[in-house]
Amino acid sequence: MSTSSTSRTSRTSRTLFGGLIGLACLLAAAADAPLNVGDLKIRSEAGDKGATRTLAEAYYAGRGGVEQNFCEAAKWYRVLATQGDARAQTSLGLMHVRGYCFEKNFGEAYRWFSLAAAQNDAGAQNNLGIMYLEGQGVARDPSKAAFWLERAAGRGHIQAQYNLGEMYHDGNGVPKDGMLSYYWMSLAATQGDENAEKYVKTLEAELPPGQIEQAKAKAREWLKKNRR
Repeated sequence: MSTSSTSRTSRTSRTLFGGLIGLACLLAAAADAPLNVGDLKIRSEAGDKGATRTLAEAYYAGRGGVEQNFCEAAKWYRVLATQGDARAQTSLGLMHVRGYCFEKNFGEAYRWFSLAAAQNDAGAQNNLGIMYLEGQGVARDPSKAAFWLERAAGRGHIQAQYNLGEMYHDGNGVPKDGMLSYYWMSLAATQGDENAEKYVKTLEAELPPGQIEQAKAKAREWLKKNRR
């Protein structure tokens, strides 16, 4: 597979903003018991951050007997975000990217992602990396993209691992390095990313055995340190 075909496949399927809210899959799996919104609002106004998050997620997902309302969700996320909550800051950034309640505004998204990324929120770091990679809201800068993606990838963010692996494969913002491409791709594959699994097979046909073994040893060390 050529470099250009690799790039086209992953660019359309993987450079998407991720990490929204309290993870939609968890919300969908949660028991949809009716929520006492009035009580939650009282508790939130008294400073209960857990109640505030429950309100934000309920309005975002439309669960617990609450009608979906992105603007109400944004209101409660903003309460948390202005208190320095990194997850809420990332969520607000994503709502600005997607145009949920707000007009799409990459500049405002960048502001919220930057605040969360400074607190080591991996989702925000990944999203900043994508903004620099794609030139969305900021001037395109693959080197800065790699900076943020590497931080997210090192903390286990699967999409960042994939994107970083692709960048090392293509020499985009980083020196071209097959071993590091395999390393990051194999970590994403180990964590269940199907596209990364396919990419790893392609890399195995491209790289000398020594580089593959070096990458595998490096990946085993990362997993040993980071697997819970």
